[in-house]
Amino acid sequence: MSLIYTLYGDFVHRDPASRDELWIGALVHLMGEFGLSEAAVRQAVSRMSHQGWLAARRLGNRSAYAVTERGRARIDAISPRIYGPLAEWDGRWRMLTYSVPESRRDGRDRLRKDLAVLGWAPLSASTWVTPSGNIETARSAAQALNLIDRIDLFVGEYQGPSSDRDLVTRCWDLDAIAGRYAAFIATYAPRLAAERIAPALDDAHAFLARMWLVHDYRKFAYVDPGLPSALLPAPWPGSEAAGLFRSYYALLSRRAERFYQAAARPNGGNEALRGERLNE
Repeated sequence: MSLIYTLYGDFVHRDPASRDELWIGALVHLMGEFGLSEAAVRQAVSRMSHQGWLAARRLGNRSAYAVTERGRARIDAISPRIYGPLAEWDGRWRMLTYSVPESRRDGRDRLRKDLAVLGWAPLSASTWVTPSGNIETARSAAQALNLIDRIDLFVGEYQGPSSDRDLVTRCWDLDAIAGRYAAFIATYAPRLAAERIAPALDDAHAFLARMWLVHDYRKFAYVDPGLPSALLPAPWPGSEAAGLFRSYYALLSRRAERFYQAAARPNGGNEALRGERLNE
């Protein structure tokens, strides 16, 4: 399911002609490159539809899946942390506090998970902070869970007694994040170097390589919200990893896009889709 999310976020959503939509046949074809069966793909998109990330619609005996408004909002919230560049820190913290009764525990747990995805971290049990997250995305997450009346949002400067850097180390495990960046660099730096020296990947393999690159790099959005450089130790491996990602991504993109376009629009055009939305 996460590979399908990567496909929609990196190819479908970024393709102006797609309208965030892909025929199921094309989706099966593209996911088949990863060894996924048609049954597995159909099961995954059905689950994503039930979860509110995709919506299905049908034309005759054909069906297509489009990113929902909720899915687009999540992609748009995470994309800057993948593709950059990140904005400079304004020196202020965003804070969210909540008071959710035990009777609504499921919603409270979902809110915590959504906040973590959006780049927030817990300062205490019911107080979450971020130096760089978008406060409107947190508001939208609470609203989607019908918890908007249970939260309070603030923006302001930290006045001690510790420092802003100390606050970051309290809320995020920088050693663990740095270790994951180092592992990413160790995996992808040799691949970039080899492809620069002698490009060997055909279109299909370039598509696979870009998908895995984005899929692996996208995971950092869940552990590092794009923490400001002013609050991080130097040198910070995240900077090297970001440069590596962008260079390898650019090197693969022309071939990867060519393969994707051939699969998504095999007849040279994206047929107009008509029909009612389905909840498959």
